[in-house]
Amino acid sequence: MSDVRPGRLKVYLGAAPGVGKTYRMLEEGRRRATRGTDVVVGFAECHGRANTEAMLEGLETVPRRFCSYRGGRFEEMDLVAVLDRRPQVALVDEFAHSNVPGEGRNSKRWHDIGVLLDAGIDVITALNIQHLESLNDVVEKITGVPQHETVPDEVVRRAWQIELVDMPAEALRRRMAHGNIYAPEKIDAALANYFRPGNLTALRQLALLWLADRVDEALQEYRSEHGIGRVWETRERVVVALTGGPEGDTLVRRGARIADRSAGGDLLAVHVARSDGLAAGVSHASLARQRRLVEDLGGSYHSVVGGNVATALVEFARIENATQLVLGSSRRGRLARFLTGPGTGETVTELSGDIDVHRVTHERAGRGTLLPSRRRTLSRARLIAGPVTGLLLPVLLTIVLAQMRGSLNLTSEALLFLLAVVGVACIGGVVSAVIASLTASLLLNYWFIPPIGAFTLADPNALVALAVFVLVAATVAAVVDRSLRLSRRSARATAEAETMSSLAGSIVRGEATIPALLERTRETFGMESADLVDEPPDTAGTTAVPAGPGAYLALRGRTLSSSERRVLAAFAAHVGSAVERARLAEAAAEVEPVKAADRLRTALLRAVGHDLRTPLAAGWAAVASLRSRDVDFTDEDRDELLATADESMGKLNRLVENLLDLSRLEAGALTLNLRPTSLEEVLPMALSDLTEVHVADVENMPAVLADPPLLERVIANLAGNAARYVPPGKQVLVTASALAGRVELRVVDRGPGLPAEDRDRLFEPFQRLGDTDNSTGLGLGLALARGLTEAMNGTLGPEDTPGGGLTMVVSLPMAVPTPGAGPYER
Repeated sequence: MSDVRPGRLKVYLGAAPGVGKTYRMLEEGRRRATRGTDVVVGFAECHGRANTEAMLEGLETVPRRFCSYRGGRFEEMDLVAVLDRRPQVALVDEFAHSNVPGEGRNSKRWHDIGVLLDAGIDVITALNIQHLESLNDVVEKITGVPQHETVPDEVVRRAWQIELVDMPAEALRRRMAHGNIYAPEKIDAALANYFRPGNLTALRQLALLWLADRVDEALQEYRSEHGIGRVWETRERVVVALTGGPEGDTLVRRGARIADRSAGGDLLAVHVARSDGLAAGVSHASLARQRRLVEDLGGSYHSVVGGNVATALVEFARIENATQLVLGSSRRGRLARFLTGPGTGETVTELSGDIDVHRVTHERAGRGTLLPSRRRTLSRARLIAGPVTGLLLPVLLTIVLAQMRGSLNLTSEALLFLLAVVGVACIGGVVSAVIASLTASLLLNYWFIPPIGAFTLADPNALVALAVFVLVAATVAAVVDRSLRLSRRSARATAEAETMSSLAGSIVRGEATIPALLERTRETFGMESADLVDEPPDTAGTTAVPAGPGAYLALRGRTLSSSERRVLAAFAAHVGSAVERARLAEAAAEVEPVKAADRLRTALLRAVGHDLRTPLAAGWAAVASLRSRDVDFTDEDRDELLATADESMGKLNRLVENLLDLSRLEAGALTLNLRPTSLEEVLPMALSDLTEVHVADVENMPAVLADPPLLERVIANLAGNAARYVPPGKQVLVTASALAGRVELRVVDRGPGLPAEDRDRLFEPFQRLGDTDNSTGLGLGLALARGLTEAMNGTLGPEDTPGGGLTMVVSLPMAVPTPGAGPYER
């Protein structure tokens, strides 16, 4: 099988049920078959729609496999038969479908499709947007309908092709009204619930945005593979550059407004952490606040490492295919810009090319520091300005002092020249200071030391003055240079701490998965790719660092500096920790079923030790008394003892039945006889032993598909549990309603209710939440009720009773035969 080319997957993604994705899947199958491709239908669910069923004509269909589960009979795709048939293309519907438990090798149909792909068979499938894992909770909030069958987004994103099947909301509602989607008796309920115009519009938008992201990923991959650096303005992508200064909030809001001007615009905020650490005015508190602001506005925050801020910004924008860059006006004053040359904004504008650059004014513009730090100890501008100033400043000072001759003595004039030399040393360093000291000493000697107008180098005073100038200049320049180096070292450590802080923040926010950490690493260091490999690659342009035993973090792209490698090692340590956590989680998952079984066994032994012994002891005592020949019992005493024995044996029998049923449920061996069942048929028997129950609104309810004896036990357990919590003078209310193809039975009590944090434990066996009376039983009632309900394809869950108390809701499918699944079914 290793020589077989993996098959290719194509997904028809439906924006909503009924848009025609199965029809399109079959249509493509017919089209390929007419071109000579070997096409078979592995599984197609037509839902009784005549037009869709007509598309099956002429296509070979692999017979389905029939499965039995809990008394029901189901049809599944015969994976083995499709593999034996080995077509070129297999049409397999319902990508998110859950297979019948215990049948076949996989629990999900998308696992089956993966097997077909590994066998070299191309697969065309269909999927609705609500079945994507990332959108499952969003769809439930919009429609109010939970979806229990989902597919991981990554599985769908790996498809060779994804084609959206869409339809305007009103057109889809017309299809529904014309009977082209559901049976006539289900149309009104569907149009009034799931198929409301607002729901359909929201689903369309979710589908379009999800697919747009998928297309955007493919575009970025294509641009990377082909080395395309030009911006393709397929969508508005606005990058906001954050420095950590107070102006960041203004820039983020301006960028958000620009992105909002076009539908589907993206907002990205980026902070460049200098690889040498030289960054002025960075406030980590401001960055954290601005990050929250970006995320609140629907954008994303990014942190990258770069030796040159302007270059790193432009490279990031090009990698992200940004169309616009938003920067703040320089916080430096005019003098600082004059002395240090063009700043980041000017450089970005020069390098931006076809990316639009917005220079946003703010209240801090022009108020920053005088001399911001640079990558070198001295910037290129200062290296040029220093010698020039060393030559010109003494000359200008000489001209000024010559006009004031006679006003100052020689000592004052020498000190002014010395001050000029110190200033040049601060600007240009040692070399500039030496140039300035030589120039100043010669001018001072010629113009101000008698005889004026001539050099007196033979004079010892002149030589001393020259030596003092050179010594002072060199000393000051050395001190300045050392302070700059120390500042650079400190700033580098700050930058490393800043980068690691950003990584730690991403981990705290839940981005600690291995793919997320790899993407964060690639993005931070501006590399082409970041992968986790078993051994360091020998490929040129690849940097590899250890990330734990037998694992290496490999980055492909530019050459990293020593300081960047130090930070990369810390990233690799986090990736290694994530790998180890994943291994431990996998090992823990294997152990968890054993632990759960052990906890269940321990709880069973504890509960059985008392709850079975109590009725057994009472019954045994009654029987022993009746058999005793030492006491002559009256008829009344004998009847009472017989009643006690009978009651005890009844309790014992019910406990044993509950235990057996629970074990059958867990083993999947419970036999069901599902048939149309009326609530009026089972309620009298279920509530016969309870007097404090009031039944309302169950007349004329549609029949449900259930096993009558099991449904009776579900209701009896729920009503009996509720009766224990009903205050004196109150009754348990049992009522029902029908909606969207299901019947909901509610058992309402007015008791103390149950805190939300305890509801997950409510249905665990051997739990008696809030009970202190050991005579209340094993705590199997609710666990068994939920298990039996789910076995009948229903659901059981708690709700708060308005005004106080707890309501248990049993939801079961109607028994009316329907040609296809409605929006409430899979």
